[in-house]
Parts: sequence; C-alpha cells; structure tokens
Amino acid sequence: MTESSNRVEVRVRVNGRDRAAVVDARRTLVELLREDLALTGTHVGCEHGVCGSCTVLVDGASARACLTLAARVDGCAVTTIEGLAGDAGSTMSVLQQSCLERHSFQCGFCTPGILIVATELLAENPDPSEAEVREAIAGNLCRCTGYDSIVAGVLHAASVARGGRS
Repeated sequence: MTESSNRVEVRVRVNGRDRAAVVDARRTLVELLREDLALTGTHVGCEHGVCGSCTVLVDGASARACLTLAARVDGCAVTTIEGLAGDAGSTMSVLQQSCLERHSFQCGFCTPGILIVATELLAENPDPSEAEVREAIAGNLCRCTGYDSIVAGVLHAASVARGGRS
C-alpha cells in the first residue's frame, strides 16, 4: 500500500484475480468492490454491519465489507459472491445449486452474505448440524424465507459435498 495525502493504493486479490485501485483512505471495502472494481454482487444494506448483506471472505474469514476499510485488505485475498461460482462464473457451486434446488432465497438481497458465511462454515465444518448452520447464518438478516429453506439448502450442500445424493 502506498499513500499520498488521503489517497491510498490498494492491491488485493479478488476472486483469484489481482486488482489494484487508488482510493480515498476512508473508502470501505464494499465501495471498492462495487464502485471501483464493478463487482456488484456484494450488497449494501444497513451500512452498520448488522444485516450481513455485505459479507465477503478476507483471507478465508468472513468480514463485513461495509465496516472494513479498503486499505485494511491491501495484500489480502477477498472472495465475493461472484467468486463462489466455478469456471469464471459459468457454473454454480454445490452450495449455490443446493440452495437453488431447496428454494432457499426469495428476493435475493441477503443471498450473497448468507452464501459467503455458509461457504466459510462448510470450509471449517463439512458436516454441520442444523443448529450449527443456524448459528453461522444468525448474523445475516432475511426478511423473506424464515430461514428454514436456507438451512435446508446448506445442509443439502454439505451432504452433496461429502458424496451424498444431489
């Protein structure tokens, strides 16, 4: 990271691709992603870190992109919802496909954040219980589904990833 007055250069690996931008030192990660890098899959909801719609993975750990300064991710690897799909976005991940099959989402606003935290959960625990899935997604607000179908999608993805039926 190089700094000139209140502007900083941020170099970050986003979804496996090296990217760089010169931004205001107070710019948030979600602003960097959406406005500077044109990755609009990460949603902006409350801008206070409460709703979870802006959640991304930073070096494999979930982070609220609306609360994270872009300068703090200099040199890090960031995964957004766009990075979950395989073959440069042409195929869905097992998690995405499982949630689609289980009708896990309705309006889609919470989808990116929930899929990101579910990805983090499944990377740490490939065989989570229903309670563990509910705990993992508890910080992500959904006004449409009541969460049961989301939990079903995540559990189904875990089963498929372990070699269970699709």
